[in-house]
Amino acid sequence: MDSKTQNIFERTLQRERMARKAAEKLLEDKSKELYDALLHLKEANGRLESLLSKEGKNIEGAFVNLIDPYVVMDLTTKVISMNTSAKEFLGYDNEEEDVYLSQIVHPEYLEYTNESFTRLLHVGIIKNYNAKIVTRKYGEKYVNINASLIYNKNGTPIAAQGVIRDITSEMEVKRLVESQKKQLDLIVENSSLGIMLIVKGKIAKANDAFCQMLGYEEYELKKFSLEDVSTIADISQYQAMLEMDAKPNSDHITITRIFHKKNGGQLFGKTSITNVYNHNNEVEYNVVMVDDITSEKVANDKLAASESRMSTMIGNLQSGILLEDANRRLVMSNKRFTDFFDLEEKASDLKGKKSIELIDSLKEKHVDSDTFLKLIEQRVHKKEVAIADELELKDGRYFSRDYIPLFTEDELTGHLWVYTDITLQKHYRRNLEQQQEKYSNIIANMNLGLVEIDRNRNVLFVNNRFCDMVDQKEENIIGERVFDIVKVDQENTNLINQQLESRFKGESDSYQIKVSTQKGAKKYWLISGAPTYNDLGKVAGSIGVYLDVTEQHALEVQKEKLLRELEQSNQGLQEYAHIVSHDLKSPLRSVSALADWMLTDYKDKLDDNGVYNLKMIQEKIEGMDKLIGGILKYSMVNRNKLEEVKIDMNSLVKEISEIIYCPDNVKVKTAHPLPIIKADKTMMHQLFQNFLSNAVVHIDKPDGLVEVGCVDSNTHWQFSVKDNGVGIPKEYHQKIFQIFQSIGNRERSTGIGLSIVKKIIERYRGKVWLESEIGVGTTFYFTIIKDIDAI
Repeated sequence: MDSKTQNIFERTLQRERMARKAAEKLLEDKSKELYDALLHLKEANGRLESLLSKEGKNIEGAFVNLIDPYVVMDLTTKVISMNTSAKEFLGYDNEEEDVYLSQIVHPEYLEYTNESFTRLLHVGIIKNYNAKIVTRKYGEKYVNINASLIYNKNGTPIAAQGVIRDITSEMEVKRLVESQKKQLDLIVENSSLGIMLIVKGKIAKANDAFCQMLGYEEYELKKFSLEDVSTIADISQYQAMLEMDAKPNSDHITITRIFHKKNGGQLFGKTSITNVYNHNNEVEYNVVMVDDITSEKVANDKLAASESRMSTMIGNLQSGILLEDANRRLVMSNKRFTDFFDLEEKASDLKGKKSIELIDSLKEKHVDSDTFLKLIEQRVHKKEVAIADELELKDGRYFSRDYIPLFTEDELTGHLWVYTDITLQKHYRRNLEQQQEKYSNIIANMNLGLVEIDRNRNVLFVNNRFCDMVDQKEENIIGERVFDIVKVDQENTNLINQQLESRFKGESDSYQIKVSTQKGAKKYWLISGAPTYNDLGKVAGSIGVYLDVTEQHALEVQKEKLLRELEQSNQGLQEYAHIVSHDLKSPLRSVSALADWMLTDYKDKLDDNGVYNLKMIQEKIEGMDKLIGGILKYSMVNRNKLEEVKIDMNSLVKEISEIIYCPDNVKVKTAHPLPIIKADKTMMHQLFQNFLSNAVVHIDKPDGLVEVGCVDSNTHWQFSVKDNGVGIPKEYHQKIFQIFQSIGNRERSTGIGLSIVKKIIERYRGKVWLESEIGVGTTFYFTIIKDIDAI
């Protein structure tokens, strides 16, 4: 601690003592005044009781002699009377207005005041009640109040009286003393220096830093003197201590002492001892400050050892070391250096030798001896650090040489040369360069364009293919903004900017754009982009792979054109199917009517064979009508717009089972309650009617059963229609879904029903399949998508 800090410390201590004495004197004087006031209160209590019963008339005379403010209040804190001092101090006059003492108490003290008033009511008296009030004239004031209850003849409290004493100045003095004490304690306790107060030779106080230095608690140190815990490090300083004690007003000395720790260790402390005198010029106490300099002393000891270790380390380095002084004489070298150049001298023998003599003996070992010498002259002349000068020796080895000029306070003191054998690294780098060249050739000549850009969108690298794509040479592209070398419309420009911003955020993606080359050729590029990163892992730019998809785009346009034409063709076919259906059904109805008339009119005249032939004509016409209707339905499956309504599948199955032909021996039921789905009701009716009709007509058993089931398969509903009919041979499992294909009696089937089923299921993004066993039965499975909006 310097002298300025020490003087501040002394003045702070002196102010603390003076403030403490002033506060004690003030408290003593005020305590006497309070005692006198209490005597007055006791004497006046009897008179107050009678005066209160007369509504406070002439009460001023009872306490007119009191100097301090005096107040009488009822039990609601309303002031009944107050003396002149109270009126002056509080700024209120109860004769002119209603005054309630509870209303002038500062909000911070309301809770405390309520507790004190409650205690007054229970005990009858309160002493030294301190609070903050807000006076009308003087603002906020701290007051000390002593109060007691006033009782009537029956012993019932009817009012309270109290003496108010202004203690604002005392509180300020107290706060000042406490603040100064806190500041002093803060300085002492937070100082990195160990600080002690020594009174009459004994340690009276020690801060935390000093306790931590020695490992003692403060109470333990109070048993010791400074000499008990330390000794003077240098005996020559002992005389200075004696001279300080002998000379009057010799109040400061700094010496080094060895302090003994509790655990048996020791530390070296730079110790400053200052005498503090009283008014009689006598030493009242000593302030001792201790700065732990153990680390400095240890550092000095270590420095010497470090120099020795440094010499040993340099001697064993894998690099060759050559150290010269400012005059280019050798100061130090190591064994590795002599081994590198096959020198006969030992490293120690080179010390003191002129560097030029050594260089002359080494130059013949280098492939380019002139360059070897020139580089040395240049480095020494410039006196600047040079890293990795590459040297090639005639025996095939390579060395990297670093030059470091040594300065002390801007004055050149030496030259350090570091030689490293890089033969292996050189061969490795050469192989690496060959590999890099090979892959660069691959990249440069691959069929995909490759472009690397920085964050400013400037081109850093392009391959040959990209140059061909934009009809530009590489030198005209490098450094340019990548999309300035082609023409791009606003829509594609916005897309490019959006994608590049994503790259710079670390995202990868692919996108397609339309561009025009400088020669006007329109191109479509598919670009796959990804961010590039620097050594710190931050996005440095972007790299993109460019594929010319102009031909594919043309094919896509052609495909869309063909699809539109196909759609138009399908539309025409559907319209043609309607026309054909109408045109065919009309003559069929006529033929059917004629056959019916002939059978009716000539039934008695025809033999059995003629009647049979007419009936066969009717059946064939009916089959033809069904075939035409089936073809029309098949053509309409993909034409009609799907409606989305809620369908109770239980009700749908029941409705269909009631309208289709169902023999008495066949029952249609559900395996379990079916779901309510969203779909086109007409389509679902057509779908299930085909399945149920097909199942019913192929049952040959006395007790026929058709069972409908459903399971939830996440995105789809999976339905099943199971029967115990004749079964379907495996070779027909796929064939039956083809149009005009059926099994068994062709008169009962058009061969279109299951084709319509398959088409409806495919429109609902589902699939259909079956499992069957001959003689046991068949189960048809099919799925339909839940989300009709996805169709």
